[in-house]
Amino acid sequence: MTLQIETIVLGSLGTNAYLLKNTETNHAVVIDPGMKPGALLRRIEPLQVEAILLTHAHFDHMAGVDEVRDAKGCPVYLHDLEADWMTDPKKNGSARWPEVGGAITARPAEYDLAEGQVLKLLGTEIRVLHTPGHSPGSVSFLWEDRLFGGDALFRLGVGRTDLYGGNERELHDTLHNKLFKLDDAVQVYPGHGPKTTIGYERANNPYA
Repeated sequence: MTLQIETIVLGSLGTNAYLLKNTETNHAVVIDPGMKPGALLRRIEPLQVEAILLTHAHFDHMAGVDEVRDAKGCPVYLHDLEADWMTDPKKNGSARWPEVGGAITARPAEYDLAEGQVLKLLGTEIRVLHTPGHSPGSVSFLWEDRLFGGDALFRLGVGRTDLYGGNERELHDTLHNKLFKLDDAVQVYPGHGPKTTIGYERANNPYA
């Protein structure tokens, strides 16, 4: 099986949406469909999308959820701690920056995510890691040696903790007790910016 990963940068905040595609079956999974998802919608038009996976429910990561869900008839997965953020602009952050896109809401997710859960999608297994700190329900998706970490870990940085539900201590625990315990070779696909590796961040990230 060949799983292809494509990065599509969406919206004015430069959010990385990820398209995971099984090239043998033409099935796909979408991670974090953000604002102005037109480019993503064009890419998935010929594909059968099995699921939308959300690393967390900040508006710049979930603004395109309903457009993708309506276009492809696929369910959405989100950690239960942020279940009500989809419908609450104050919690998802869009109310704080009305100039970016106004109040953004989406219908609730169909399925909850939890630590240690294994999602059987695209003919493979994707493991769920609960990685809070940037937000209480932040999760990362681990597929083989690739980690889709949302805003928990960036190249030479981490996600901010001053938004609703953010917690600096929890993020420190996430980094040191979970993410930095992964193998050096694990490739990190972050919510913003270029990809990196666990080994590089453990050695060079100022928050390590």
